[in-house]
Amino acid sequence: MADPIARRVVVSGRVQGVFFRDSCRDEAAAAGVAGWVRNTPEGEVEAWFEGDPEAVERLVTWCREGPSSAHVTGVDVANEDPAGETGFRVL
Repeated sequence: MADPIARRVVVSGRVQGVFFRDSCRDEAAAAGVAGWVRNTPEGEVEAWFEGDPEAVERLVTWCREGPSSAHVTGVDVANEDPAGETGFRVL
């Protein structure tokens, strides 16, 4: 198994009030990715993904579309050091 990686993702557009966080949690659980997702005061969604590189990158790719009711206009991705997250939660 590959060493775990972590990515911090900030998604902009119409991403609040469209079940982005709940959908993200479901996608992360299905992929076996740990971390969290939350709304920001600026109207964006911020997420931390940690785990198998392929699974994490799959979640980052998913964020570029989000759930069907979202309209994503931007995704900023930062490489981070894994923090030992377990499970995935909505903050």
